[in-house]
Amino acid sequence: MDLTRRQLFVAGGALGATALLAACGSGGDAQSTEGAGGASEKPRKGGTLRVGALGRASAITRDPHGTQSNESDYLIISLVYDTLTVPGGRPNTMPRLAAGWKASDDLRAWRFTIAKGATFHDGSPVTAADVVFSLKRLRATPSGASRLPGIQARNITAEGDDTVVLVSDYANAELPLLTRLTTFVVPEGTADEDIAKAPGTGPFKLDWFRGGNARLVRTPNWYGGDVHLDAIEVKIFESPQAMANALLAGQIDLASNAGAVAARSAKTRGDIQTVRRPNDMAVPIVMRTADGPFADPKVREALRLAVDRKAMVEQVLSGYGTVANDILGTGDPAYAKSVPQRTRDLSKARQLLKEAGFDTSETYEILTTEDISGLAESATLFATQVREAGVKVKVVKQESAVFWDRTWLKGDLYTTYWGTNDSVVFFASKTMVSDSGQNEAGWQDTAFDTAYQKAIGTADATRRTQLLQEMQQIEYDSSGYLLWGMADGVDLAVAKVRGLPTLPGYGRVQLEKTWLAS
Repeated sequence: MDLTRRQLFVAGGALGATALLAACGSGGDAQSTEGAGGASEKPRKGGTLRVGALGRASAITRDPHGTQSNESDYLIISLVYDTLTVPGGRPNTMPRLAAGWKASDDLRAWRFTIAKGATFHDGSPVTAADVVFSLKRLRATPSGASRLPGIQARNITAEGDDTVVLVSDYANAELPLLTRLTTFVVPEGTADEDIAKAPGTGPFKLDWFRGGNARLVRTPNWYGGDVHLDAIEVKIFESPQAMANALLAGQIDLASNAGAVAARSAKTRGDIQTVRRPNDMAVPIVMRTADGPFADPKVREALRLAVDRKAMVEQVLSGYGTVANDILGTGDPAYAKSVPQRTRDLSKARQLLKEAGFDTSETYEILTTEDISGLAESATLFATQVREAGVKVKVVKQESAVFWDRTWLKGDLYTTYWGTNDSVVFFASKTMVSDSGQNEAGWQDTAFDTAYQKAIGTADATRRTQLLQEMQQIEYDSSGYLLWGMADGVDLAVAKVRGLPTLPGYGRVQLEKTWLAS
């Protein structure tokens, strides 16, 4: 597993981590800005934006279909290569390289029409054959099946020069959502050894790349509309603090995903903007349901009731976040706000543990990493809080590589994080249906699986929303997730930067509408 997939997801972006043609820099309802304004100003063309992004030199990749462990790599790739669709506000899937799409009556076959005027950076037109080649190449990667669930390579075909047909193994009303984030398109026939040099279709093209740092220049006459900046220079940083220090020293203009600690440090600086993106990152604790000490649903409910969520948000996230309710996908328009908010109840927690026959004499481990700021701290505070319910927990920090190899998908109790948080269907398909490839808790629930299949196979939006809310109620009642809070995405920028992305997760890497005031 890789950092960018967690934060952007991908970004799968996380990515979060996880801003678009229509929504980027528009203000919307997903952004809070402290500091310099400029929302009503007319965009100015020109200038170079210097961006800091997190990454490690040992994990650099240039392959748009490979594992992007660095946010810096994902930022560069997402500006050079376009995906078929991108995240939006409402609706949460918007056109990009695909100008439109239409489903068959049975919701299995989807036809995507390529945007008019779309060309590669070498001037050649983008064809359906290029898209088919790229999707099949993506599908052949180790994580390709989870990125395009239900789509077999043989069922990705071209229809003429401008239409791509995807045929799913089952009815899927949400298939366009699955073509966001990583469906980057390269020319047909690009050899693996030439992939780093393959021309893209994005708003910027690569000028140079050195040791994880890069310079991108504006694509002339980009099919997606006006691009304001002349260039973007990306600089890689191994820690949020180092990146924030570089911003304060005037070495960069934008610190992408700098985090709450850096935001606190910059708060007194009137020349620094703080951009907060609510619902940017889910930071749940995973309790294994398949076997082990937390397999009993009463035990999992007890732990959920033992947590003081408000204190977690205030202490772990420094207030840069919101209380969550054990349901992933809080940014989805179909999010079930009617489900009662869990609050701390130590008396009931102790009662449930007693009924379950839980051994309170044992000490249990919660495994965590320091991949992102606050993750290990959340484990420590969790351990302190559940002790008041009689559960003894020891925090064990692991190196990132060890954690993702040995603990993720296997551990009894561990922390995790996801950055694309605008879709209930996304999380269901990736982590919760019984046969999902990334079932973090080993959870299997027939009622949930049935509701999921009905939801994605239902064309009527109102009925689909009802089914999605049924899924969320089941998740709330019995899944292996303890989602105590949602972390805000926090970007820091100097005063002259305008039009920054406002959507969470992947939205933060869409910088084509950003510009610099004089």
